[in-house]
Amino acid sequence: MDVIVKEQPDILALQEVSQSVGAPPAEGRLLKGLFTCRGQEPVIRKDNHALQVASGLEKAGVHCSWFWQPVKIGYGKYDEGMALFCLNQEIREAESFYISGCTAYENWKTRKVLGIRTDQYDDWFYSVHMGWWQDEEESFRDQWNRLEQRLLTRKREARIWLLGDFNSPCGIAGQGYDCVCASGWKDTYELAGERDSGATVEGVIDGWESQKGGQVPGLGMRIDYIWCSVAVPVQTSRVIFNGSNGLKVSDHFGVLVTT
Repeated sequence: MDVIVKEQPDILALQEVSQSVGAPPAEGRLLKGLFTCRGQEPVIRKDNHALQVASGLEKAGVHCSWFWQPVKIGYGKYDEGMALFCLNQEIREAESFYISGCTAYENWKTRKVLGIRTDQYDDWFYSVHMGWWQDEEESFRDQWNRLEQRLLTRKREARIWLLGDFNSPCGIAGQGYDCVCASGWKDTYELAGERDSGATVEGVIDGWESQKGGQVPGLGMRIDYIWCSVAVPVQTSRVIFNGSNGLKVSDHFGVLVTT
C-alpha cells in the first residue's frame, strides 16, 4: 500500500482479485467509490481484495473510484475476478466482456476483460488476463482475436491501454508477444526512455510448471505488460512490488510507467 500511496498512479489494474465465496457481504458504508454497471452488481464480500485496496487508500487520504467483476471460481473457494482503480478521479463509464470461448463460472479457463474511462481522460483502460499460447482449448490467439474484434470501434475513437498478465514471455518468438506487436500495439517498456530489467516473475510460478523459455537470464520472465494502441512518449518503466522496489505481494510483480 505504501508504494501505491507514494506513487499514486492515475490507473491501477489488478488481475486474479479474489474474495471468499462464503465470506459475509461488506457493509454499504465500506463500498465508497465502488462503480457498478446496471445488471452487473456483484456481491462484494468483506475479504474482497479490491475492497481492501480501496479502503486502504481512503484511510491514507487518497480517494479512488473502483470497479470489480467476478470471472470464475478459483481453487474451489474463491470468487476470482478483475479490478480497476482510478486515483483522485472518478470512473464515468465501464464495461466487461468475455474473451474466452468458455463462459462457465466453474471453468478455471474462463477469461474476462474489464475496461473503464474516467472523468479526466477520454482514453480507455483495460485490465487483461490472457490464456497460454499453447492451450488447445483456450489459446492466446483465439482470445486475442476476440479482444481485438471487440476493441475495433474503440480504437478508432480513443486511445486504449491494455494492462495486465499476458502469460506470454517477450523472449519467445512467434508467440503471444509477437502476436500483440503484429497487431500494432506498442509495448510501453520498449518506448520508455528509462527502464529496468522488466522481469515480472521469478522462478516457477503457478501455471508455468511445464513451460520453458522466455526467461531473462538470472532474473525471470517479462509476461506482464502495459500496451498502448498508439506510440506515446514514455519517460520510465519500472517493476514494483518485487522485493527491492516495494514488498512482494504476489507471484507476479507490478509494472509502473510514467508518461
